[in-house]
Amino acid sequence: MLCSGHHAIPYIPSPWPGQEKFKGKITHSHEYKDQRGYEDKVVVVVGLGNSGGDCAVELSRVSKQVYLVTRRGSWVFNRLFDRGEPVDMVFNSKFQMFLSQTIPAPLVNWNFERLLNLRFDHEKYGLKPKHPALGAHITINDELPNRIACGTVRVKPAIKSFTENSIEFEDGSVVENVDEVLLATGFSFHFNLVEGGNLIKVNENKTDAYKYMFPLATSDHNTLVVIGLIQPIGSIMPISEMQARVYLETFAAGRKLPDRDQMKADVNAKREEMSRRYVESRRHTIQVDYANYMHELGDLIGCNPDMGTLWRQKPFLAWKVYFGPCVPYIFRLNGPNSWEGAENAIWDVSYRAERPTNNKLERRNGGESKKQN
Repeated sequence: MLCSGHHAIPYIPSPWPGQEKFKGKITHSHEYKDQRGYEDKVVVVVGLGNSGGDCAVELSRVSKQVYLVTRRGSWVFNRLFDRGEPVDMVFNSKFQMFLSQTIPAPLVNWNFERLLNLRFDHEKYGLKPKHPALGAHITINDELPNRIACGTVRVKPAIKSFTENSIEFEDGSVVENVDEVLLATGFSFHFNLVEGGNLIKVNENKTDAYKYMFPLATSDHNTLVVIGLIQPIGSIMPISEMQARVYLETFAAGRKLPDRDQMKADVNAKREEMSRRYVESRRHTIQVDYANYMHELGDLIGCNPDMGTLWRQKPFLAWKVYFGPCVPYIFRLNGPNSWEGAENAIWDVSYRAERPTNNKLERRNGGESKKQN
């Protein structure tokens, strides 16, 4: 099991014209630890992914000025949705999965863009991209609009060229006396650990792996698997656990996987789907939607919740499983390695999400109320 993930090698773009003359410091966000050392400096952050947005916000509290460079712009999602609900708990559910598979994509994107613009108008803030809301990996950031409104972060288009102390952008504007450039430009991955990279070959962040796990090069026996080679819209930890379950069920428990031709067809289908949905980018090669992908893996080992039985025998639990967040416990209700505590864990999800925010909350246990100190 290669648990290497995909944040392996910092990706450094090709040099911009004049970059060799620049006297300031250029680093990748991989090297960034905190804001210390950036006090009272003019900083240019390149890239509007999650790392770029977070770095720009944090640096804006201590730096003299922060400029955030984005070629395309981005739709910015809050971590918290309406009424303070964590956004992944709201949108990663079986019900939302059904809606996304049923409602035409343009209508889904229109609704997302409407909701996001209610929070702040992306065009006014210089962030509105040409692609639809779900046409790129989403950017999660709660503070960025506030920092832009305060002027401590200023949005700029792509870099055109460098001089010794300044940067010119594609709109013709120039920022003088730049001290630091922070490249939040993503990562590349490889598998040089195994046979010098000749077994699992990677080309521009593309590799042939069934369900982003099983390399086609070893599809005759499937004794090798990659864990964490996915960029999910949602949490990666439950997915990695599910990937490990799938591997052990096939390797140790003898569950059969499709043959090589079927695996290759699945790899190609996923690439075609990504090319239709996402803007072309090296970051959009291993994208997955959390709930859909979890259910794909669950299908392989037969651990998806049996909704028919649940609706008949435990309708309230079925309601919670279907409309509530797609937590990993729902994949422990039945199938291999089911867990007798899964049902209680599902019922407790809302409490455990809310309890850290309010020490007055009480937990009901066996009809009695307990104060949690």
